[in-house]
Amino acid sequence: MRVLAAMSGGVDSAVAAALAVEAGHEVVGVHMALSRNRDQFRTGSRGCCSIEDAGDARRAADVLGIPYYVWDLSERFEETVVADFLSEYEAGRTPNPCVRCNEHIKFEALLDKATALGFDAVATGHYARVVTHEAPDGTVTRELHRSPNDEKDQSYVLAVMGPDRLARAMFPLGGFASKAEVRAEAERRGLSVSAKPDSYDICFVADGDTRGFLRDRLGSRPGQVVDTDGAVVGEHDGAYAFTVGQRKGLGLGTPAADGRARYVVDVQTSTNTVVVGPAELLSVDRVAAGKAVWLAPPPTAWVDDVEVQVRAHGAPVPARVRTTTAADGTTGIDVELTGRPLRGVAAGQSLVVYRGTRVLGQGTVARAWRG
Repeated sequence: MRVLAAMSGGVDSAVAAALAVEAGHEVVGVHMALSRNRDQFRTGSRGCCSIEDAGDARRAADVLGIPYYVWDLSERFEETVVADFLSEYEAGRTPNPCVRCNEHIKFEALLDKATALGFDAVATGHYARVVTHEAPDGTVTRELHRSPNDEKDQSYVLAVMGPDRLARAMFPLGGFASKAEVRAEAERRGLSVSAKPDSYDICFVADGDTRGFLRDRLGSRPGQVVDTDGAVVGEHDGAYAFTVGQRKGLGLGTPAADGRARYVVDVQTSTNTVVVGPAELLSVDRVAAGKAVWLAPPPTAWVDDVEVQVRAHGAPVPARVRTTTAADGTTGIDVELTGRPLRGVAAGQSLVVYRGTRVLGQGTVARAWRG
């Protein structure tokens, strides 16, 4: 197969490309330039897509003996991932930019361009497995599963891709149980990125100051922090900078009467108000998600033998789910938790449905409450 290897400049994507070459595929490496100020996009292990990263990717491609190109997707990245990040926070929701990047950049812009150029698949350094089943009639089913590396599993952020794009995706690191194994593989192959630090946090907020980034882009919007009775207990510089479940950085001037910690329980953008309350108000056992994407046949009736996860490395919890259909024809997911409740579920988060290690579907949280 002709395979386009997405090479970020890190060890994971370099080893993924190496394994694709070793498997006998015709591989071409591509580095995605996602920042308009690339020299400022990495601070130690924060951020990505710097000039340094592009150079590391080129050196890895040279070692592997494959062609290498840089594709400028910075405008698309700004218009989709960054714009969604800002609009979701401005609307009082909590976005996941890694989910949106996989949706709009890696498995839309990159994959569609690769297909147009005649490539059969895109290989990335994500930690996830694709399991293929062939029926007696020749029908092939591809399933997305968790990685055996629990600490690095990225099936959660990949669930949004849908079956058509999954059919053209390769995850060569799917069988690795630890990052140490991947680094050892890189060192064995003479790849200089074998000891390069992982990037973390939000790639386009390289200094880690998300609140500062939002303030720079959205401006200062002073407002009140109130308790559940409506009493003013503090002030803020913009309700958009807060998320449900947040405890730190609330700037409360009045302590709770019972001395207990308080958390953000609601963000009311219509009045620019942040509401705080006790921890028990964060627990929910009902969730409604919209914009559903299914990698398995969507359940039209309640199914009970599943789990749901609402954070990239959050613990999955037992649940029952069913598909819903809105008036405009879009589908969603109804969720009833059958085990312990979830805490601090915010609108805008990605909700992923699993059966065992298999990803069944994904939706964006619209509402969460206690039944």
